[in-house]
Amino acid sequence: MSKFYINGNRRLKGSVNISSAKNAVLPILVSTILTDSVSTINGSPMLEDVFVLCEVLRSLSAEVNIDRDNNKIDINTKNLKYEGIDNDLVRKMRASFLVIGAMVARFGKAKISLPGGCKIGSRPIDLHLKGLKALGATIKEEHGYVEVVAEQLEGNTVYLDFPSVGATENLMMAATLAKGDTFIENAAKEPEIVDLANFLNKMGAKIQGAGSGKICITGVKRLEGVSYTPIFDRIEAGTFIIAAPITKSKITIEGVDEEHLKSVIVKLREMGVKIDVFGNKIVVDGDVELKPTDIMTMPHPGFPTDMQSQMMTLLSITPGRSSVTETIFENRFMQVAELRRMGANINVNGRIATIEGVKELTGAEVVAPDLRAGAGLVLAGLCAKGETIVDHIYHIDRGYVTIEDKLNALGAEITRI
Repeated sequence: MSKFYINGNRRLKGSVNISSAKNAVLPILVSTILTDSVSTINGSPMLEDVFVLCEVLRSLSAEVNIDRDNNKIDINTKNLKYEGIDNDLVRKMRASFLVIGAMVARFGKAKISLPGGCKIGSRPIDLHLKGLKALGATIKEEHGYVEVVAEQLEGNTVYLDFPSVGATENLMMAATLAKGDTFIENAAKEPEIVDLANFLNKMGAKIQGAGSGKICITGVKRLEGVSYTPIFDRIEAGTFIIAAPITKSKITIEGVDEEHLKSVIVKLREMGVKIDVFGNKIVVDGDVELKPTDIMTMPHPGFPTDMQSQMMTLLSITPGRSSVTETIFENRFMQVAELRRMGANINVNGRIATIEGVKELTGAEVVAPDLRAGAGLVLAGLCAKGETIVDHIYHIDRGYVTIEDKLNALGAEITRI
């Protein structure tokens, strides 16, 4: 099992290019199920989650060609068949569950085991199933499987009790081939939702309102394969933005959109970090006196839960008292015990973590409990005195393309063993 060895307390400098967003690419890959032709995803991040979903598509008899040298994936779904999806693949990654809406739309039925993924909370699928039921599907749950059947999905109004990204994506895909109009109320507003809608519309779908709380989908009879380049990864970008103040460095982040990072930028400026935006470049000067702040994770456009652990690492070395309130997932403070091993002063009461900033963190051997917590621990290692060893980095590899290479190019000293 691989580990990162990090020699900390080093200043960084230079620029970094941000990869395409894993959370945009995954639903786009799934939506190719809706057509019987060839689609090309350009600039795809070469990540384990992407490879797993490609295996899911192959298990349905899709022809998938991954060009690692050019970061391109070609998917031919002409001969797609309705088949059961391998349980091991579904358990590896929660995004596998997104296939259920597209499968029902194309084949009239789908059967899949309950999903896996990072153990950061329950993340129930009830909103997905409630929405599909509103579109006329029959739902059966037994023996750890979900079976959805609908000879023809019918447009309807679906109100989501929570603006779930996954449920919004699943219902958008299902509704593209449904009969009539579908309205998703209280829909998720994340940039990845807009990107999926843009991809589907390029295929011939009729979707309006993506990025707002109400999305309207007018069903069409057929979609065509297209070539498409997904948006940048705002969470990777946010992680590198925070790397600047954590190491008292100046870093340029390239290939980004300020609007997708607004909540993170506002909070960092509140803490005293100097951030300037020049088109698709963000220059971050983190050599400043940091001020404490309070963070509350919220659905987009609020502060993203996927940036919570990285921000907590920064707050750990920020003088004064700060707090982090996690409202999205009930089990997303798993990095706290590891940060304490490095000298952080953090107390947790339910969903609220109170952080008393310390002068410095010290290197220790820690374990990445999940993807984003792992990124937070890498950041901790960058600023810590001495050597930090981060184990279980396969979690980190699920969401970051060779993070050690990008950080080393900025002057960090990270070795993968």
